[in-house]
Amino acid sequence: MSKLKLSFACWNYDRTRALMDGSVQPDGIDLNYLNLPVEETFFRMARHREFDVAEMSLSSYCVSLSRPEKPFIALPIFPSRFFRHSSIYINAASGINDPKDLIGKRIASPEYQMTAPVWIRGILQDHYGVPVDAQPYFYGGEEETGRIEKLKLDLPPNIKLKPIGPTQTLSQMLHDGEIEALYTARMPSSFKRNDGKVKRLFENYAEVERAYWRETGIFPIMHTIVMRRDVYEANRWIAQSLTKAFYESQRKTYDDLAETAALKSMLPWLVAHVEEARREMGEDWWPYGLERNRKALETFTRYHFEQGLSKRQLSLDELFAPESLEAFKI
Repeated sequence: MSKLKLSFACWNYDRTRALMDGSVQPDGIDLNYLNLPVEETFFRMARHREFDVAEMSLSSYCVSLSRPEKPFIALPIFPSRFFRHSSIYINAASGINDPKDLIGKRIASPEYQMTAPVWIRGILQDHYGVPVDAQPYFYGGEEETGRIEKLKLDLPPNIKLKPIGPTQTLSQMLHDGEIEALYTARMPSSFKRNDGKVKRLFENYAEVERAYWRETGIFPIMHTIVMRRDVYEANRWIAQSLTKAFYESQRKTYDDLAETAALKSMLPWLVAHVEEARREMGEDWWPYGLERNRKALETFTRYHFEQGLSKRQLSLDELFAPESLEAFKI
């Protein structure tokens, strides 16, 4: 009997690589893994729904749930997580020395609805007293001109957005002092120049992020896995089949990271890093599933609502396919 053919767009992560090389195969599915950078996957899925299954920005997915047709449904699988204190870049001559100095400054993100800036704005408000609506936000291409919001936004009047000019990029604007701060997922090229004009707000970001983890127990979720709703409704069994496969692929990565006969990653102190992660965060430091991630997801959906991206705080029960939330036991 032939298997169901599904296209799957996702970046080349260690935790999904077994799905790409075929060493893990979802039950009953012939998975065509398209290894694409996240910006391309998100744009093509959000705008044109090109793939059956895809990695998607958690924020974009939550925005999509406000559409009448609700085009996607997610699995509680999180291929990307990131502590984002390291992702606040400032112009060195801006006079910004601590988070409260951001109030009233010219701040930008490639897109207002991007997951990374949602986390950053929420953390700055909750932990540092920087109101989300203390200033307008600029948006546009970080390295290329012409970038637009992937999804049309309907924001409350207290949230102001301003597009940058057609020949401008956020990276260069930050370098030149035309904006004072940039909240972004991708490190800007103007920071990589290392000429002292662009720096991080939290230069000791690793220490700050560990303190955040110890205080909150949250390892921020960036991306989830979505299925086109029409594909899911026609074959609801795929939710459990895919979920099982993602868990198995991740297990293989945990096994690789625990290997000490030879390093499977080009990090000289990989063993020490893994041991530190276990001490800080436990054996399963990158958990999948709803219950292990309830606090992180509730915090994010609150931020999403407070920042005008959701009309109400989304219930976690409406985020994920119910078939992906439980499994049989013997």
